[in-house]
Formats: sequence, C-alpha cells, structure tokens
Amino acid sequence: MSIASEFKEFALKGNVVDLAVGVIIGAAFGKIVDSIVKDLIMPLVGKAVGGLDFSNYFVLLSDPPATFTGPMTYEALTKAGVPLFAYGNFITVAVNFVILAFIIFLMIRQINRLKKAAPPAPAPATPEDIVLLRQIRDSLSK
Repeated sequence: MSIASEFKEFALKGNVVDLAVGVIIGAAFGKIVDSIVKDLIMPLVGKAVGGLDFSNYFVLLSDPPATFTGPMTYEALTKAGVPLFAYGNFITVAVNFVILAFIIFLMIRQINRLKKAAPPAPAPATPEDIVLLRQIRDSLSK
C-alpha cells in the first residue's frame, strides 16, 4: 500500500472528518461566546465595579515612548509595544473560559441524559429449539 493511499484512508475515516467538523463548529461557537462575554457580560461587570470598559484595567510597567500620542487605552498601548499588566483583559478571558466550559458541561450532561433515557434494545426472541428444550427440561424435572 502506498503512502498516498494510506494517507487517503486515514484522512477520510469518520473520526478525522468528525473531528474537523467539531473544530470548525467549536471555533464558531467560541466566537459567539467571545461576543457574549465582551459585548454583554463584561460591560455589566465593568459598570458594577465603576468603569465602562473592563478590558482597559491595566497597570503600566513602563512609560510609553516619547513619540506616543495615542489614547491611554489597552489596545493603543499594546500596539505601541508598551508592557502592561493587563488584569482586566485577563479577567475577561477567564470569564469567557468559565462560560464556555459551563456551556460545554451542560451540553455533555444533556447528551449523557439522552443516552440514559434511550430505552434498552429488546432482547432477541429466544429460538424455538431452545424454548422446546426448556419445556422438556421442565417436564423432566417434575
């Protein structure tokens, strides 16, 4: 068997294709969760702790370059190469992870419930010769 045919057999197996589909859907799902956290949850958290943009909570680890004229925001300072202790951005990413992990937990929990709820397959009918042998055995034991 050639390497090309072995690779084709490997790549077209159901598990590899299923994994590829899972990665694509997971990436899209991750973007949805990112948007939920960034656009819906973190503004509320930021408002509760006194600021509107939680991702802009950081500590400058050095002064911006003398030529820096942009705003003192996380995005602008990061683009300028200023080292930051960006605890607000970290908290945003951590909340994102917790939400994503919880949603995946709920999905897997539901899948497991559906697996348990599925009725067990009925036992196959006992062959007629076995039934006759059992009747003979029962008659002889009486």
